[in-house]
Amino acid sequence: MKPKVFFELVEIKAKTASVFPFLMGTLYAWYHFHTLHLAELVVFFIAMLLFNMAVDANDNYQDYRRAEREQADAFRERTNIIGREHLNPSMIGWLIAIMIAVSGALGLWMVSRTGWPLLGLGLFSFVVGYCYAGGPRPISSTPFGEFFSGFTMGFVIFLIAVYVNVFAVAPFTWSLVWPVLLASGLSQAAIAALLLANNIADETEDKQLGRRTIVYYLGRKKSLVFFKALYAAGYLALIAAVVVRAVPALTLLTLATIPVVVKNVRAFVSRPVKTETFVMAIKNLFLITLAQVVFMALGVLFDL
Repeated sequence: MKPKVFFELVEIKAKTASVFPFLMGTLYAWYHFHTLHLAELVVFFIAMLLFNMAVDANDNYQDYRRAEREQADAFRERTNIIGREHLNPSMIGWLIAIMIAVSGALGLWMVSRTGWPLLGLGLFSFVVGYCYAGGPRPISSTPFGEFFSGFTMGFVIFLIAVYVNVFAVAPFTWSLVWPVLLASGLSQAAIAALLLANNIADETEDKQLGRRTIVYYLGRKKSLVFFKALYAAGYLALIAAVVVRAVPALTLLTLATIPVVVKNVRAFVSRPVKTETFVMAIKNLFLITLAQVVFMALGVLFDL
């Protein structure tokens, strides 16, 4: 398999959805507790990246298998990466299993080092990761895809990155969790908006494949309103996080991304086409999370 094909299979371009929350969680741990556990942090990063790639590859794999059963030849042969590139489905299945096994083994090592709370967070992530594309009723084909993707990648990854650094100095209690939930609000919203944009653009195709995403229930017009509202809610969460000092005050400079984000949102809303404007949601996620990492890092560096 060529690297270009592999990267498309695992959707490497979407990895900012997990890498930047990881970085924010690390910065959060240093800002509040001035402690880092580099060994556990590096292992978590590898495990997270492997599992994230496995989930996205499995999403493509399950879509291919589902299209095969439903005889959706056009989707399988022209759209899905496995059919389009004539990849061996059995080989892809083994690749996914190996990535999950390695990620799980690394996760168990981290649990032995940090404690049981990480096991709960890891199991939750594994269950969501599998159920997102697998099983008789995948999460991605239900109205809950946006919530679980935003919550798991935007918040849970952030929280694990905090916990693997502070497990020795801070108990895993609600007082540790709720500020992280607030601090990750903008990331959660941007990730959820990305999936919503994907579902809006795929509305016709999803109906043909029997998927009932939130767009199926809301309709396109209300879904586009919800798309805008997610960004607004995310920015409000950022402001609240600064007010309660969950993140450094300089993180508020992330608000400078609003004009560009609004421009991209308008471009998508005016013509929500996968091949033309879906990239605007990808750009928004990258811009928002990059800005949040940069300004949060500056706030930690200068204690502002």
